[in-house]
Amino acid sequence: MLRYLTAGESHGKALVAIVEGIPSGLSLCEEDINIELKRRQVGYGRGPRMEIERDRVEIISGIRWGKTLGSPFAIRIENLDWKNWKDRMSIYPGYENKDVAVTMPRPGHADIAGALKYNQKDIRNILERASARETTVRVAVGAVAKVILREFGINIHSFVISIGGIRAEINKRKLEDLINAAEKSDLRCPDPDAEKKMKEKIHKIQNEGDSLGGIFEVLATGVPVGLGSHVHWDRKLDGRIAGAIMSIQAIKGVEIGIGFEAEQLPGSKFHDQIFYSPPENGQIKKGGFYRRSNNAGGIEGGISNGETIIVKAFMKPISTLYKPLNSVDIITKEKVKAQVERSDICRVPSAAVIGEAALAIELAGSMIEKFSGDSLEEMKRNFLSYLEYLKNF
Repeated sequence: MLRYLTAGESHGKALVAIVEGIPSGLSLCEEDINIELKRRQVGYGRGPRMEIERDRVEIISGIRWGKTLGSPFAIRIENLDWKNWKDRMSIYPGYENKDVAVTMPRPGHADIAGALKYNQKDIRNILERASARETTVRVAVGAVAKVILREFGINIHSFVISIGGIRAEINKRKLEDLINAAEKSDLRCPDPDAEKKMKEKIHKIQNEGDSLGGIFEVLATGVPVGLGSHVHWDRKLDGRIAGAIMSIQAIKGVEIGIGFEAEQLPGSKFHDQIFYSPPENGQIKKGGFYRRSNNAGGIEGGISNGETIIVKAFMKPISTLYKPLNSVDIITKEKVKAQVERSDICRVPSAAVIGEAALAIELAGSMIEKFSGDSLEEMKRNFLSYLEYLKNF
């Protein structure tokens, strides 16, 4: 079982995570994680925080001589901005200062609901943990999950479909072309014409003190049939993936496959017909049962069906606006303008990278459950045996 726990505040000393369930014998280094952290930070529309932070991971435990031990894996990512927040975020008493307390909640954020739930008169005690800064360490955990998945030929990709109502043209284009184009784009958008219009709109919105949301797509290729299960609600793969993606800050909608587009289609047009071809040269990945369409997004009945897993997510506009909305001071109860925190204008490109991490974690966990083993070698033996079973089905 793969599970993890994160801790840390946006302006605290560091973000940390403990991961349990990683098999022993996996080759892993800090740079495997740092590459993903860098991908999360880039993107047109990001705010000034990204000029301060240069996220680098420190592996604290779980590795010896470049290979995982099978014991808990712990990591730490320093917040470089901590030096400017030592007093305001001190863990020691005596630094309390009412003059820096946040009392003006932002519409759309966790501010007011969290303050009421946890009986906090200073909203900073809520917003520091609710901040999307927390996703930094989740991307780090996702980077480890990606390394596991690559051992089994599974790869995770993403691209941005739309920002602010401007939609990229992605139909009838090869997946490989979309992925390559997205990696070269500041907005992770594979359509250059749409990207140009998106940038123009982001710049316009920035000048207006506003923010933008959008839609991104995350895909997993090479996923074998049989991950997840139909037997209980909490073991359904699509349910677990949707929950993981939905847990990303500011995500308000998740689709698997073509999602809500299916409401326009009759069943005969939506469902992916099943075909069969004999395994080529004895390799099940080059034969067996397959579909010529993938409207279901690679999952049927809560179980992966061997096709590419496709997930789309909608990210709402960022809640912090430089031209703030109306709010109410939680102390005086008077009408005020909402708190202004340093923030991004558009975070959809980085959300796509975070979505990759969320998908990778769920798939890696499902692979560990399905092909359970304490070591990577044991998992691979079980995996190869399973492929042999599929070949002879």
